[in-house]
Formats: sequence, C-alpha cells, structure tokens
Amino acid sequence: MSRRARALVFLLAALICAALAAGVAGRYRSRVEARYGPLQPVVVAVAELPAGEPIGLGEARSGLTLRRIPARFVPPGALTTPAEALGRAPAVSIPAGSYLLAAQLTVPHPERPHPADVSDGLRPVEVTVAGAEALTVAGGPPEGSSVDVVVSRQAGLGKGTRAQIAASGVRLLALRSPASPGEGWSATLAVSEAQALALIGAESSGREIRLLPRG
Repeated sequence: MSRRARALVFLLAALICAALAAGVAGRYRSRVEARYGPLQPVVVAVAELPAGEPIGLGEARSGLTLRRIPARFVPPGALTTPAEALGRAPAVSIPAGSYLLAAQLTVPHPERPHPADVSDGLRPVEVTVAGAEALTVAGGPPEGSSVDVVVSRQAGLGKGTRAQIAASGVRLLALRSPASPGEGWSATLAVSEAQALALIGAESSGREIRLLPRG
C-alpha cells in the first residue's frame, strides 16, 4: 500500500472515530438532560471575590465565567450572566470555583447625602432607570456625580426611538442595583419641582429613563 493510500485510510478512520464519539456524546447528553433537566447557564467565580469590594467591569471579566450545568443542580438565586453582578459587592468572601448567588451580593450604600445636595429649591426624586450598569464601570461609586437624564419613547410602528434630555447636570444622590434578577435599577436625583414632575410622568407612561455621566 502506498504512503498516500495509508494516509487516506488513517484519515477515514479518524473521521469515523470522530463521528462515533460525537454520537456517543450526543446520546450521553440526551440521557443527562432527560434525567437532570436541560443545561442552564450559571455564573462561577474563577478567582476569589473579596468581601465588600464592588464588582466592576474588570472584575467581571477576569473573576467570573459562565458555565452550563443541568437544571437540577442550579442553586436557587444563581446568577445567569456576569452583568447581573456589576455594581454589587460580596457580603462575605466568595472562593474561586463557587457559584455566584444573588443572596451573596449586596449593594454598597454611600453615606447619606448632605442636605446641601438638595437645597436651593431642589428635591430628591427616585425613578427607575435603564442601563445604569454603565455608571459603575469606572470602579468608584457614582453617587455625588453629575448626570444628564435622557427620556426616550417609541415613535410608532416602523419608526425609530425618540430621545430627549429631560434634565441636564443634575446630582446623582443614590443608585441602587436590582434586589433580585429581573428587577430594574433605581436612581435618586436632586432636581427641581418641574423636573421631578416631568420624570415621574415619564416613568408613569412607560418611557425609558437613562442616565448619562458628564465628563
């Protein structure tokens, strides 16, 4: 048998073995899913997460990973995406290899805002905001910074989304992450009475509110 013929035989044998292995793996996965449920994503710590240290974008990239395990073995409250941990801090140190649970994470609360933050005719108003994770990327607490408040709404079927700045350069007094998966972020802002009424009306009508950090 020539060298080329032997190479073709070995290649064919390798392909057959690969096909058999894929078939065995597929049957094994089907049996596992039938017995323990379908595979679901869970967040796992690949490095120790110190207690009290907020999880920023860098920590989420280097210290967290996503794995898929059978549904029966998913712990209650397990996070399903690393983004759910952004802005939160472990209540106790979480060792590497552990599942990340919502109950393990707390929201760092800044000191209570000084009354001067809401003086000069301003008043605090709390609204639900979208995309607030972006405010925590820098690593430090965003409270006390100035933000622009953008309100957007759907312009109609087949049309784009319209957005406008409802308040510019307002002080962010507090930012709270969701207490549980599926809930939204909330922000407390120091605004004028007219701005407060406009934001409350926008939230009541289902419009999306976002905060843009000022440079």
